[in-house]
Amino acid sequence: MADLSLTDVQAAAERIAGVAHRTPVLTSRTLDERVGAQVFLKAENFQRIGAFKFRGAYNAISQLSQEELQRGVVAYSSGNHAQAVALAGRLAGTKVTNLMPSDAPPTKVAATKGYGAEVVHFDRYTQDRAALAAELVNERGMTLIPPYDHYDVMAGQGTVALELIEEVGQLGALLVPVGGGGLMAGCATAATALSPGIRMIGVEPAAGDDHARSLAAGERVTIDVPRTIADGQAVAAPGELTFAINRRLVEAFELVTDDEILAAMTFAFERLKIVLEPSGASALAALLAGRIQGLPERVGVVLSGGNVGLERFQDLLAKG
Repeated sequence: MADLSLTDVQAAAERIAGVAHRTPVLTSRTLDERVGAQVFLKAENFQRIGAFKFRGAYNAISQLSQEELQRGVVAYSSGNHAQAVALAGRLAGTKVTNLMPSDAPPTKVAATKGYGAEVVHFDRYTQDRAALAAELVNERGMTLIPPYDHYDVMAGQGTVALELIEEVGQLGALLVPVGGGGLMAGCATAATALSPGIRMIGVEPAAGDDHARSLAAGERVTIDVPRTIADGQAVAAPGELTFAINRRLVEAFELVTDDEILAAMTFAFERLKIVLEPSGASALAALLAGRIQGLPERVGVVLSGGNVGLERFQDLLAKG
């Protein structure tokens, strides 16, 4: 696959059907009145493993050969992709090794181990996770399933937008949280094909503005690993494959502060009655903070995940 197309996303939807959940679309009159638009929230916090990542992981692993499955797979992630690969690997009957930051949320580490995966820790601020994964691939002959820079992973993630537009129809804009850019690349590929003229808007933490800088520069820009409550978006640079797609299809990358993310988590809990992790609330945060100029009448927002432990959730909302 040399690029990503709507056909690839549709094929992924067929592969994950009956395995991944078709997540609900939520609406809120209070939210609509507050922002002045009709908002459709794609609630990926209700996906298997609690985040959208299962879609891409399963789509990729389900296409491996029997020989590759026998050798096992390796992934690196702060948590959600790790859990997704662990579960997808278990369903496929293959051994999974996950590289996870030493400061990854304990609930995500526990869940990854609970799905049967081996966890190897590293320091996200001083060690190169991709290099460490390459070593494991060479040493053990395993197949790498990266968190975003992989066409099959991106195609799986694109089923989020595919389902949303199939259910609610044409949208004027779609707001998507951005870490490495795989969710956005998949969603932008599907949404721009299905809803011509749609404005694709990525959202990242203000401390981790690598996509915004890269779009402005016209090339990938690397920053220091950001320190933000949005651990799923603490990425130093856009993916090579993801950015090639996103620079063509994405209008802008908006930034939100940790405080605005906390406000969105609180709104989601109090008004929508759902739990979102910080990364999962960032796109909603941009909407609530008024970051989008000229908001169209119909807006989609991806709530990308809800993997946050009770103690951390309480601590975060107390700060918010």
